[in-house]
Amino acid sequence: MDHGPKIAQVAALAGDPARANMLVALADGRALTASELAYLSGVAPQTASGHLAKLTDAGLLALEKQGRRRYFRLASPLVGRMLEGLMVVAQDGPERQRRPWRGGEALRHARSCYDHMAGRVAVAVADRLAARSLIVLDEDGGQLTDAGRAFFDGAGIDLRSGAGRRPFCRPCLDWSERRPHLAGRVGAAILRHALAHDWAQRIRDSRALAITPAGAAALERLFGVQAGP
Repeated sequence: MDHGPKIAQVAALAGDPARANMLVALADGRALTASELAYLSGVAPQTASGHLAKLTDAGLLALEKQGRRRYFRLASPLVGRMLEGLMVVAQDGPERQRRPWRGGEALRHARSCYDHMAGRVAVAVADRLAARSLIVLDEDGGQLTDAGRAFFDGAGIDLRSGAGRRPFCRPCLDWSERRPHLAGRVGAAILRHALAHDWAQRIRDSRALAITPAGAAALERLFGVQAGP
């Protein structure tokens, strides 16, 4: 089957600068209003409405209504994976075309990637879990060992939420660190636990996450990761 036309359609939608900014703004998994997305993408509200309609019609965004407000979010984790892959490709390439990192130290240190954690801290967590044989990763996926399941149970990190067709565990190439962090239900569980227990806090109008002192202590105790500033 020829998927060329569909790929071209999706690429054209994501290739517009305003629409690309909207998609990246939603890459942390949250839902935003049309007005918020207009502001973040630097376009007029009427222009933003046209862009959002195209993204929704193409299945890249999902629309949720609460009273008179309309919220937009990424339609699925697959859209988040697509965006992360595009960002890796955009940052990579021939040496002469590579640009220095300008995303800010907070964003590089810890950020959300759809429903899981990314950045330096998340990559370090994945490295430590693999080094301790608690998790086994390859290019296509990952799995917890028996020791890994016991570790998460002992840490109180619930891996049962989000069960269904989504992958249980998989590596996600980190676009700032060029090495994998954890996605799937395992990655989502770590971020969910971190936010619920005040290990990390979202930074307003940003995908960046601020690691709290309590979070830095917990990450070092459980994972052996130094996550402080």
